[in-house]
Amino acid sequence: RLTPSILTAGTGAPQVALESIDVRENGGIDEEEPHIRVEESDSSEDEVPSRNTIGDVPLKWYEDEEHIGYDISGKKIKKQPRKDRLDAFLADTDDSKNWRRIYDEYNDEEVELTKEETKIIQRLLRGKTPHGDANPYEPSVDWFDWEGKGHPLSNAPEPKRRFIPSKSEHKKVVSLVRRIRKGLIKICEQKEENDQSYLMWGDDSSLNDNAERGSSHFPPPKPKIPGHEMSYRPSVEFIPTQEEINSYDLMFEEDRPKFIPRRYEFLREVPADMNVKECFERCLDLYLCPRTRKKRLNIDPEALKPKLPSKKNLQPYPTTCFLEYKGHTGPVTSISIESSGQLIASGSIDGTVRIWEIESGRCLRDWRFEEPILHVAWNPISELPILAVAVGQDVVLLNASLGNAEDEEKVKDLLHVSAPVETDESSNKVSSVSWAQHGRHDGIKLKHFKAVSSVEWHRKGDYFTTVVPDDILGLKLFALYPSVGFLDFFTRDSRSILIHQLSKKLTQNPFKKLHGIAVSAVFHPSRLIFFVATRKNVRVYDLVKLTLIKKLETRLREVSSIAIHPAGDNVIVGSKDGKLCWFDMDLSSQPYKTVRAHSKDINRVAFHRSYPLFASCSNDCTAYVFHGMVYSDLDENPCIVALEILKGHESANGRGVLDCKFHPRQPWLFTAGADSIIKLFCH
Repeated sequence: RLTPSILTAGTGAPQVALESIDVRENGGIDEEEPHIRVEESDSSEDEVPSRNTIGDVPLKWYEDEEHIGYDISGKKIKKQPRKDRLDAFLADTDDSKNWRRIYDEYNDEEVELTKEETKIIQRLLRGKTPHGDANPYEPSVDWFDWEGKGHPLSNAPEPKRRFIPSKSEHKKVVSLVRRIRKGLIKICEQKEENDQSYLMWGDDSSLNDNAERGSSHFPPPKPKIPGHEMSYRPSVEFIPTQEEINSYDLMFEEDRPKFIPRRYEFLREVPADMNVKECFERCLDLYLCPRTRKKRLNIDPEALKPKLPSKKNLQPYPTTCFLEYKGHTGPVTSISIESSGQLIASGSIDGTVRIWEIESGRCLRDWRFEEPILHVAWNPISELPILAVAVGQDVVLLNASLGNAEDEEKVKDLLHVSAPVETDESSNKVSSVSWAQHGRHDGIKLKHFKAVSSVEWHRKGDYFTTVVPDDILGLKLFALYPSVGFLDFFTRDSRSILIHQLSKKLTQNPFKKLHGIAVSAVFHPSRLIFFVATRKNVRVYDLVKLTLIKKLETRLREVSSIAIHPAGDNVIVGSKDGKLCWFDMDLSSQPYKTVRAHSKDINRVAFHRSYPLFASCSNDCTAYVFHGMVYSDLDENPCIVALEILKGHESANGRGVLDCKFHPRQPWLFTAGADSIIKLFCH
């Protein structure tokens, strides 16, 4: 039993190349049968299209694929299931004509050979012509007429002299050898050249390097080929004007042109000292010019630029002013966005606190106080619509009355104080904070010992911290707003940062001693960590153990604001000198990147809760929007890209944009300016 194989030509018709075949006595090939003449057809209609459509490529490329091409409708042509040896054996025993079937590997199908094809194969195996009617011994036809035709070639054999060395050449070689031996012919020997050159302009340290690299010859600089301007009578366009000649005196000597074209009518008018002086200066340059070998680095300047993503791929981010909120009569010092993203609260120097509807710009509520508003902050719990307002020495917790009946009852219980509560946190028995019911507005008043500059809530909505500035900060506030008479409230005290608990009406002083003047304080967004920003550094404390975890060195002139990334591992710090620092707490206590964005003081920095955006606002009446992507892979540094500069506010008394906040859900930015206008920037 032998196995046949089949090949396929380019036309798709199978061509059989039989290695061996089984010849049977009954039903096999009968070599004595007369041969049938096969007529060839040139018609393309007789060609059978190939089932395989992969083209003329190796079949091993499709060994692991389930198809062998695509049909005219674009569907895959699936491969047929292959038979194993057991199935082939059973098919051979069941079917007596199974030996005629062979597998076409190219088209992935079985082909049954006809009797005529088996006869052709048998003749090929015996070394005969495929067709029986072909006569291999037909007489040859001499197509060339030899009679009377001359032929240039000769049938004579090659002469013997062509295979024997020439005797004349042998005699010439022998005579040359004898003359060389007698000394009549002398061979020129190459003289050894002693290179006594040395490096004229160079030190001994570079001799070894030059010796390794080869010749250290420095060719003198080639003089510039004289042009039309060197002529004694140049064209008018080559002659500089008097203004251009005067401008040459303002240039540096190395940038000043060495030759100024002049026009002479005759050659004899040209001064003789010009050519002499020029030749002397050239010789002086060649003699005294220190020429050294410099390694030039062929670096593409574009390759040195950092590869930053395109702004189109970083969208959305705020670009255009969409809405303005007008109603305050003084500079808007602080704004805060409600956690649901529907309301915004604002406080102004005019002593008013307003609540606006973001979509319509309508003012829903307002409160009036006798002192300027320095800071406002919404409670982060949406079920507790409580607004904290810093007014002079007081922190007032207001009931916004914007929830349902159940939330209103809960808020009233929290904002109710039956009797005034005073907390003594100092050793001299001086009350630092007193809790009392506000007599004019529905809420609680926390009376501090000095003016409060900022209020920040904890993420759970029960704790909040207040920052009481020291004398230096108080003097600055008084210098900015001299009409406000709270200068007497600023006295030196170590209790600059206090933490309050709303549910128990308690006040704590977590730090008995502060290293530096406190500027701002914020809670960690997810852990029990507290950030305290002083004028020079940012200190990170553990609220459970009350220990210092890390100290971030800003290297800035004076810190003005701080913001924490929603993940909690990155911090941005704004300064009074217009610089913005990004800290990666997992990387180092030094700034990862410092950006000089603004020309004046930075008043506030802010992170977006969900989008990779952060912003800064300054007294130069601009707000900068940045892309700040923080990756989960610790080996990859944060990507910081400047996106947009938002303008539109006007300066008032040297103040510009005083506060900026992001919308909690949308890529929108709110800015509060000294021009008493709040702007909403959208994408």
